[in-house]
Amino acid sequence: MATLGTASCLDKVHLSCRTEDFKVLIMHVTQDLELFPEYTVTQLLFKDVKNATELRKMAVNGEIKGALINPSMVVDAFQILVAANKAVHLHKNGKMKTRSLYSEIIFNLSPTNNISEAFKRFGISDSDSAVHIVFVHNKDETLNIQDIISKVDGEQIAVDRVSDLSDAAKIKKLYKIAPQEEKCGSLLDAVVCRMATKDVA
Repeated sequence: MATLGTASCLDKVHLSCRTEDFKVLIMHVTQDLELFPEYTVTQLLFKDVKNATELRKMAVNGEIKGALINPSMVVDAFQILVAANKAVHLHKNGKMKTRSLYSEIIFNLSPTNNISEAFKRFGISDSDSAVHIVFVHNKDETLNIQDIISKVDGEQIAVDRVSDLSDAAKIKKLYKIAPQEEKCGSLLDAVVCRMATKDVA
């Protein structure tokens, strides 16, 4: 099967995020989705987390209405935006492959269409010590950031430091990224390309 060039692949990602709307608010990042102007994506990042089990239960019970992602599999916050944008698109068109918008974000991070594998690789486990939390909310809705922070027993760090928690070796292995790809583009480019084209036969 022919391999798409990284540049042409990225051109096919209809991302929807206006750079001028990118705002760093204290330690979290908020960005509007251009194609879906009523939606905003907010990301928070924590390390040295001691209550991953409780956080997972809160997410299941609806106490945390967001996606809990394993940051070791995230190269950059842009990767999350790609997944969130696609999830909103599928949600609005009634074509999600999972049961909720947040589970769809986690699924969209995966390079394959195996849902259980996506949750295993990109969701958090009870033993994880870091968590990347993602919220998609109405642009006019006020997100209670302090309430979310209070639920996490860990240290909040700037979202742009997610690469500090990334496991590049695992990411390259999962996305099957060859060394020559990184010579003509970044690891992020290759990852986003895999995410964008996984539904292409």
